[in-house]
Amino acid sequence: MTKFVFVTGGVVSSLGKGIAAASLAAILESRGLKVTLIKLDPYLNVDPGTMSPFQHGEVFVTDDGAETDLDLGHYERFITTKMKKANNFTTGQIYKSVLEKERRGDYLGKTVQVIPHVTNEIQDFIKRGAGMGTDAEVDVAIVEVGGTVGDIESLPFLEAVRQMSLRMGPNNTAYVHLTYVPWIAAAGELKTKPTQHTAQKLREIGIQADVLLCRADRAIPDEEREKISLFTNVPEWGVISMWDVDTIYKVPRMLHQQGLDGLICDKLRINAQPANLKRWDDLVNEVEHPKREVNIAISGKYTDLSDSYKSLNEALRHAGLHNHARVNIEYVDSETLSTANIHQLAKFDAILVPGGFGKRGVEGKILTAQFAREHQLPYLGICLGMQVATIEYARHKAGLTHANSTEFEPATDHPVIALIEEWQDADGSIQKRSASSNLGGTMRLGAQSSDVKRGTLAHEIYGDVVTERHRHRYEANVNYLDQLGEAGLVISALTQREKLTEIVELPRSVHPWYIGVQFHPEFKSTPWDGHPLFISYIQAALAHQSANETARKEALKIKAVA
Repeated sequence: MTKFVFVTGGVVSSLGKGIAAASLAAILESRGLKVTLIKLDPYLNVDPGTMSPFQHGEVFVTDDGAETDLDLGHYERFITTKMKKANNFTTGQIYKSVLEKERRGDYLGKTVQVIPHVTNEIQDFIKRGAGMGTDAEVDVAIVEVGGTVGDIESLPFLEAVRQMSLRMGPNNTAYVHLTYVPWIAAAGELKTKPTQHTAQKLREIGIQADVLLCRADRAIPDEEREKISLFTNVPEWGVISMWDVDTIYKVPRMLHQQGLDGLICDKLRINAQPANLKRWDDLVNEVEHPKREVNIAISGKYTDLSDSYKSLNEALRHAGLHNHARVNIEYVDSETLSTANIHQLAKFDAILVPGGFGKRGVEGKILTAQFAREHQLPYLGICLGMQVATIEYARHKAGLTHANSTEFEPATDHPVIALIEEWQDADGSIQKRSASSNLGGTMRLGAQSSDVKRGTLAHEIYGDVVTERHRHRYEANVNYLDQLGEAGLVISALTQREKLTEIVELPRSVHPWYIGVQFHPEFKSTPWDGHPLFISYIQAALAHQSANETARKEALKIKAVA
C-alpha cells in the first residue's frame, strides 16, 4: 500500500517547500522506491491558468494538458515520474466536485459540510494522485500542502491530511514541516521562536511533525537544533538544517547527509536499498566547473518576477551544463525597448523571446525579433516569441506592412496570427472550428505531435517528428503561409492532425540560427537529458561568441599592423 509524506510550511511563504519535497522524493527514488509528488493549492481558482504570472509565477503544463502549479516543474526535473492532472488540485476543484455531487443527489439529502464531505473529497483526490488501486500505484507519495500553517484557506487540507494518519493506520504517514530560522543581524544570532510557534500551531491543528526542515541563510548549530527539539517535541535527529546554497541541485545531498531519507524510511517501516546520489554529485560538479560562459537576453514583460520563467531558466541552464558552459541570463523588459535603445541587445550572445499574453510589451518583442534577424544573433522564440517573429517577418520581408495578431489588433488588415475561428477562407467565409469564450478551457493544451520538414534546422534537432507541450490560443493563420514562404520564411513543422504551424525558421544560408516554436519545450527539459532545442540554441550562442571573439582579435591585429 502507498505510504504518504505530508510536507507543510510555516512562518512565511517562499521558503522552498517545493524544492524540499522534490529533493526528498529524489533521495527516496535513489533508494529504489517508486515515488510521486502531489501539490495541494488552497486558492479557489480551479487552476492557475487564468492567474497573472506576477501573482502566481509560471504555469506548468503536463503531457495530459493540465495547467498546474510551477512546483510540478521542480518535481519532473528532480524525479523520473511524469506529472499528470491528478498531481495538482486546488480548493476550487474540490468544492466544484463536491457541489456537482450535491446537485446530482450523491449525498442522499445530507447536509453537506466541510467535515466530512470536503475533507473526504480531498483524501480521495490525494489517493487518486498516488494511483492507489491502479497499476500506477507508487511506494511513496509526497504531498505538498500549499500555503502557510495558520492560513484559514489551508485548514481543510490540513484537517484532511490529519485524518489520513488515523484512517491509514500506524507507519503509513509522516509529517515534514518546513520552517524559518531568521538571522537577526543586530543581535548577531539565529532566532528559533518563529519555529517554536509554527510547530505549536501545527500541534493545535492535531498534527505532530516528525521532521522540521529549518531554513536559514546558514547552517543551524547543534545548540539551536537542540533548543528547537526541546520546544517542538521533535527528536533532535528530526531537526534538519536547510541553509542557502548556490544551486538547488545541492539540496538532495544536503538532506541525505543529515539522514532525512533514513528517518522517513524508519518512520514508514520501509526497507530500502542505500541511497545512490552519484548522479547528483556529478551534476553539481558540472555546475561548479563550467569551461565557458554565455550571455542570454530574455526579452519579456514579466521580468520583475523570475518565477514567471522558472522552467525556461532551468532549461537554459540544463543546456549550458550539456555544453559545459555557465548560462548567464539577463531580463530585458520588452515594454521599454524602442528603435532608440534596441542596440543594447548587441552585447548578448543570443536572444530569446518567451511566451506571454496581452498587448503590453509586444512591439518591443517584435523589435527584438527584427534586431536578431538583421544582426545575425541566434534567436529562439517560444509560443508568443514565434508569433512575433512571424509578424515581424510579414511586416518587413513579405510586404504586409500592417500585419499583426488579432490578440493585439482585432481589426488588423493582415491577421497573420489569429484565433482559428477568425481565419477567413479565400471566399471571405469564416472558419468555425473551436470557438469558445471560456478562457480557462480554450487553449490547445498538453502534448501533441507534429511532422518535421527534412533539410531544416528543426529536423537536425528533432528528426522526423516532434512531440511537445502547448499552452496558447492564437495560431499562425494558414492563409498567409504561402506568402510568408515565398518571402523566405520556412514553415518547418506542422501538426499531424490540424496542419497548424508549429515551427518557423530562417534558412541556414540566411541566418546562422533563427527559430520560433509554438509549443513550450522548456516543460520537458531535465538536468539529466537537457533538451535538444535548448542544447542546439546554446551551441549557437557559443559559436556566435567565438566568431565575435575571433573578429575582435583580427581587428586588433590589423590595428597593430597599421
